[in-house]
Amino acid sequence: MDASRASLVIIDVQEKLYPACEEPEQTVEACCFLVKCANRLDVPVIVTEQYPKGLGHTAPAILDLVMKSSSTVDGGNVVSKVSFSSVPADGFMEKIEETPGRDQIVIAGMETHVCVLQTVMELIDRGREVYVVSDAVTSRSMADKIFGLERMRDAGAKIVTRESVMFEWLRVAGTPEFKELSALIK
Repeated sequence: MDASRASLVIIDVQEKLYPACEEPEQTVEACCFLVKCANRLDVPVIVTEQYPKGLGHTAPAILDLVMKSSSTVDGGNVVSKVSFSSVPADGFMEKIEETPGRDQIVIAGMETHVCVLQTVMELIDRGREVYVVSDAVTSRSMADKIFGLERMRDAGAKIVTRESVMFEWLRVAGTPEFKELSALIK
């Protein structure tokens, strides 16, 4: 993974959905970790919301960090959708393509076996290099999460952890970015 080639996508971590999923607090925390890394390393962040009228908006902790991103203006990186995959949503692919050369997509969110899976499959079909952050995705059941991750791996997605994303994006130790971001590891 290369920070200069990556975009981070946080899928549907919404107020009425994440409490029903396995390990909701850990998932929100992992997504926040990734957004902090992306913000520090100038990686664009895109957030999707599945039917926000019914499921609410993105977890406030995540949304606050996204709004602090240098690549976000007036909530412009939040995409509403009704399709399970984010790809056909109005504005999603345009956001992905706003910064040329961003062919790597790092994905976190929920639910692993539905919206995450369908988004990953369509991005792979469109020639994107996709990384799914295993400790930053969840579903209402662990079985659904596990089988969703297996299916994405079989389709060509790379399954990673949030720390591996951070360290690969950083590349070297001893920089101000390394000192700041390594302090996030608990």
